[in-house]
Amino acid sequence: MSDRRTAILEAAATVIARRGVRGLRVEELAEEAGVSKALIYYHFDDRAGLLRRTLAFVNNRAERYTAEQSAADAPAGPLRRLEQALLLELQDLPHVRENSTAWGELRASAVFETELRSELALASVIWIREVADQLGEVRPTAPESALVASAERLTALLEGLSARWLCGILPLPDARAAMREGIGVEVACLARRAAGPDEAEDTPSSRTNLD
Repeated sequence: MSDRRTAILEAAATVIARRGVRGLRVEELAEEAGVSKALIYYHFDDRAGLLRRTLAFVNNRAERYTAEQSAADAPAGPLRRLEQALLLELQDLPHVRENSTAWGELRASAVFETELRSELALASVIWIREVADQLGEVRPTAPESALVASAERLTALLEGLSARWLCGILPLPDARAAMREGIGVEVACLARRAAGPDEAEDTPSSRTNLD
């Protein structure tokens, strides 16, 4: 990706986080990116193309900063690695706030901007698959269908908690605590599923033995 194209996408994420998708104007985007309007149209044929590429850019940027930080400070044990990967999305850092806000705005706009739906669906499927794989490391004997269902619920929970935190409804420590609790519930549920129907009682050991 060229430097100019990257600069445009970075600027688009910033403007969308600041003003929302409907507030995205080519003039402001060009000023933010330090390029001409003509160059924006050169790299992106139309507004729909720009929005699709911005959504992919925001998603890839989130994957990069979570992967880089996880690699730099990898905790011991698959459960702690799973917790870290999800909780990295709930950090009071400017780039995390901007990225999460832009993602939320793009996701919400897909209700009306139907051309965004396929890109959003693909990004969501990839994210769910990654979380399901991490859950599989925590509970290797859990059924595949249960891992995917748990990943669906955890990613949905994270998106909801992130949105509430970003708009000031939920304090960040409470959002992080709720995410940890959600992970614990899902891992315990997977332990019961892995045990089979004869041993799937909700016993104290299945609720607390998470490592």
